[in-house]
Amino acid sequence: MAKAKTVYVCRECGSVQSKWMGQCPSCHQWNTLEEKEAERPAGASAAHQAPGKTRIKGQLQKLSQVSARTDDRLTTGMAELDRVLGGGIVKDSISIIAAKPGAGKSTLMLQMAQSIAASGHRVLYVSGEESEGQVRSRAERILKDIHENIWILATAHMNEVITAIDETDPALIIIDSIQTFFLDEYPSRPGSPTQIIECTNVILRIAKDPEKPRAVLMAGQLTKDDELAGVRSLEHMVDTVLFMEADPVEELRTLSASKNRFGSTGEMGFFTMEEDGMRAIENPSRYFMTERSVYSDVFGSALSVIKEGTRPMIIEIESLISQSFTPYPSRISECLSRDQMGTLISILEMRGGMALYDKNVVIKSTGGLKLNQQSVNLAVLMSVASSVLKRPIPGDTVLIGDVGLTGELKKVPSMDLMIRETARLGFKRIYVPKGSFRSEVRSHLAGARLIECVTLKDVMKEVFGDYKKDMLS
Repeated sequence: MAKAKTVYVCRECGSVQSKWMGQCPSCHQWNTLEEKEAERPAGASAAHQAPGKTRIKGQLQKLSQVSARTDDRLTTGMAELDRVLGGGIVKDSISIIAAKPGAGKSTLMLQMAQSIAASGHRVLYVSGEESEGQVRSRAERILKDIHENIWILATAHMNEVITAIDETDPALIIIDSIQTFFLDEYPSRPGSPTQIIECTNVILRIAKDPEKPRAVLMAGQLTKDDELAGVRSLEHMVDTVLFMEADPVEELRTLSASKNRFGSTGEMGFFTMEEDGMRAIENPSRYFMTERSVYSDVFGSALSVIKEGTRPMIIEIESLISQSFTPYPSRISECLSRDQMGTLISILEMRGGMALYDKNVVIKSTGGLKLNQQSVNLAVLMSVASSVLKRPIPGDTVLIGDVGLTGELKKVPSMDLMIRETARLGFKRIYVPKGSFRSEVRSHLAGARLIECVTLKDVMKEVFGDYKKDMLS
């Protein structure tokens, strides 16, 4: 009889080694390699002796003859969440939502459970971190009336979860969070790569059951590097990966998808965290602008447009300029990268003729949005110029476009959509690069004036007039 082959498996990262070592070469942890018998593929020797004799369990057919599948979704009742998911959560899918502790992922999932339960579907909420009483306390705080279709189970034992699924027959299963669960069949601790992968495999088979498909939403923990805890293969196993970002000071929450097999990954949802739970921001453009009905002559503020998924949004950019009394002036911005900010300031100095070598520059966006789209660059420069000149940009003005190193304005993607949305919201002056839009757009302006410019200086002259005499030395 052939001798059984022995391998050594790391209980921390799951890597397999051919011999024992004191330190795992993959995760660099000490004394984590455990001896195991290598698994041989079932029927491997038979397959060598009689090739082609293995029975096909699935149904072999031509792809062209496979009936097209229409995704059956459960709408969550939260428009921003449905937008990110692609119209709702698909019934035979697994989605995972990851966020830092306290961001509100458990709150969002509980509100989702309430909405789906109210639509007539049974929901099983499984908590591996909190007791039933803790979940009930949160539910009483954020839900008006807890629906009878919501079932709760507080356990980290995946074998008990399987039994509970058979007993309750839910349409939606919520797992909070997957890194806390374990199976009896595997001796490694909860949260280890082996337990995470095997528990997910169990849930995967339940969700994809052709006889009774179910939707699954799991909460995932993040590492200190803001990555999903566990092995990378977890992200490949699930259908949708959602990330929730939370400002530690603001109540704003942003939800985006890094992977979505049933929709776009470009959509973004916006929420605010309040005492009674997460509230969707129905009009992000108004949220990210400052209403200035009285103080309309504020300098240092400019409006632009960004596109999140299929939705254009008006955003406000503010800047502050002050005299520096140190050899190295400050350049502060949480919404721009350091390199992007340095590049834009250099363009304004060389192509706009403004000396900023002895000035502190502070730039921020209302709501704390990251300005990683080129369409805002013109507005950033004009905001700084407005602050330097102490001249306000009219509140009915929007600036859209990129600015090259030569000072020339550059067109950006989705310009037509941005212009139409700006005009629809009632803005009167829209500055854009010359020739950056189609002629049909003019029929959608609704009274707005479209001003085409070639260079940064052209825009500055249009907005500020003869600005050179007011420049600070």
